[in-house]
Amino acid sequence: MPYALQAPVHSELVIKKSRFIGCVETVPDRAAALARVAALRAEHPGATHVCWALMAGGHSAANDDGEPGGTAGRPMLEVLRHQDLEGVLATVVRYYGGTPLGAGGLVRAYTDSVAQALLKAEKVAVIRHTTLRCVLPYALEGWLRRELDAHGASLLDARHGEGVAVTLQLPEAHAHALVARINDAGQGKVVWVRDPASDGSD
Repeated sequence: MPYALQAPVHSELVIKKSRFIGCVETVPDRAAALARVAALRAEHPGATHVCWALMAGGHSAANDDGEPGGTAGRPMLEVLRHQDLEGVLATVVRYYGGTPLGAGGLVRAYTDSVAQALLKAEKVAVIRHTTLRCVLPYALEGWLRRELDAHGASLLDARHGEGVAVTLQLPEAHAHALVARINDAGQGKVVWVRDPASDGSD
């Protein structure tokens, strides 16, 4: 199960006079991650590097920001992956201290910056939601509204025509049980509407 973070967590390491300031936080998407990195650059104009890694499904990315290839962003991303994090951005701001650390030293420094921050993290489970649409008889509308809470579902929309066209949102794990309950109550009179854009397959 993937996790997000309850709140941002920070770390600070000093290795051979180089200062590494780490932060791991939840972000909604890649655009927000890039905006956060830009803000850090503005906050730390004297920093040598602002390296980052984003774990966000198909939008995952890593950036070494001028450090030798593969010594910063990728190791940071691996820490996030190992912790089962999703929708999370790790950043490390480095102030160079004058002593080269070598490739191995850099990998350890960036990995440790993220790992140390995560030691203080409170994780929260990411619950994936799905959207269901169906048309049901008027007689079932009141019953359905009462049934939603038991499945952690919410009613997004209800349109009244020949029947009641409802749009529901609920955790994916509860969808099968709710569909079965509605079908049972509807006795063949419920029509399901498939919408590939919002069937929870994102």
